[in-house]
Amino acid sequence: MESFSFKFSKQSFGMISIIVLAAGLSTRMGRQNKLLLPFDGSTIIETTINNIIHAAAGETIVVTGYEAAAVTAVIKHLPVTTVYNGDFEKGMTTSIQKGVMHAGGKAYMICLSDMYAVSTGEYVFMLQRFEEIYQKDKQCICIPVYNGAKGNPVIFSAYYKKAILQHDEMEGCKAIVQVNRQHVYAIPMQTPAILKDVDYPEDYEKIAPAK
Repeated sequence: MESFSFKFSKQSFGMISIIVLAAGLSTRMGRQNKLLLPFDGSTIIETTINNIIHAAAGETIVVTGYEAAAVTAVIKHLPVTTVYNGDFEKGMTTSIQKGVMHAGGKAYMICLSDMYAVSTGEYVFMLQRFEEIYQKDKQCICIPVYNGAKGNPVIFSAYYKKAILQHDEMEGCKAIVQVNRQHVYAIPMQTPAILKDVDYPEDYEKIAPAK
């Protein structure tokens, strides 16, 4: 994978569609929906989406599924488009596909809704890098990397729209990445935020507000 380092204004990537996956069952967290847990004066999902929308000038699509009404109620004040994935129990791929179906951008930044630690500045950094790489390779796929570890979000050129919509592996689009390695680019990151999410109660205990 190659990497690039360039500077761009926010407006230069306005046609990238941001797809936030917020449909999962949250089974590893136990009885609680991790997206609705308190964090930084709001909730996990609000924190994540706020960091995203302050970085991106394009459309932001939030795909809901599990406890959709509760999730939608929490984010209804935010400038996002919410779409419901009735097949969310089948796997993450169905949510990616639902978002892509509603997306109109030249690319899709696939974001996980529990990645509270990724800052607005880091999203801007990734979008800037993607924009320059896209000018050189319209089939690019960009993956953030910290100390050799791949993280999220992944940005796909809209060239892959058909492949994503026809993808039949339910746990994401890794196979699409693997068969297009010549178009995959690493975006080196300066912090491990791209590797941090909230899957288990012990993950949340580390960041939960003091009682």
